[in-house]
Amino acid sequence: MGPDARGTVLGDDALKRLTSVATVDTGVLVTDFGDPAYAEQLAAAEVLFTCWGCPPLTEEALNRMPGLRAVIHAAGSVKGHVTEAVWNRGIRVTTAAAANALPVAEYTVAAILNANKRVLGTSLAYRQARCQLNPLRLFPDLGNYRRTVGIVGASRIGSRVIELLAPFDLELLVHDPYLPEGRSVDLDDLVRRSDVVSIHAPELPETRHMFNRERLALLADGATLINTARGSLVDTEALTAELVSGRIHAVLDVTEPEVLPADSPLYDLPNVLLTPHVAGSLGRELGRLAEYAIDEVERYARGLPLVHEVHPSALSRSA
Repeated sequence: MGPDARGTVLGDDALKRLTSVATVDTGVLVTDFGDPAYAEQLAAAEVLFTCWGCPPLTEEALNRMPGLRAVIHAAGSVKGHVTEAVWNRGIRVTTAAAANALPVAEYTVAAILNANKRVLGTSLAYRQARCQLNPLRLFPDLGNYRRTVGIVGASRIGSRVIELLAPFDLELLVHDPYLPEGRSVDLDDLVRRSDVVSIHAPELPETRHMFNRERLALLADGATLINTARGSLVDTEALTAELVSGRIHAVLDVTEPEVLPADSPLYDLPNVLLTPHVAGSLGRELGRLAEYAIDEVERYARGLPLVHEVHPSALSRSA
């Protein structure tokens, strides 16, 4: 993993627990599998404990780890470092994606409820007026009661969002091509009918710009688009045009490019809430990633089934 991940995900308590379930040299941080300084440790490794910044596990890298049997990832997607060579060797892979899904879902639910309550707009109006406002007159259509929310992707995160929204008086629509027949609505129909559309689909070649100019135009006036998935799922140029017009609203935790140019109008538009990829695990939430991963190390050590194992067949439809 990278040094930043080592310093934030693996705190003192996590390291103490990890050393209680496995033989670990806590002073070794491998950032380059080709570095001869790590040759002895890699040759003896049975399990790799990985996180953000892990270099790719290429065939060459794996040749230096003849005893490797498992890769335990203390973060979400494994696509950045797990290669075909890993699967070809039968090495087991697990992920803490289930742990990372929880704060993203929480962020999303907060964004949905705030969007329908027009928190961003009412706050700005109050700040500008600096006097008592009449919300009944200024915001007659405000509120969550009987709003329609469209969830695009019944992924770990999307499913958790659906679960968390269940107690509210909302109509939920879901689009996911992998759901059983009758449980998924047509995507364009979902976009037309929803007051808020929240994206939770994986980043795949076929999902790139799934929200293009034509689909964004289907959003009703005043609707809100939320993206906590990947920036590539939305055509940034087309979305910017819609938002500059003021016709719709957006909550964007991810964009394409990931850091927008300094002159992007999205930084300043009153109908846009823009955050720097903070929906996922940060701060105290990083401890959950470590716990999920260490749980898997302990299960592996005891010969128990792994709970969060990744199977290569599922990667074609996951993040």
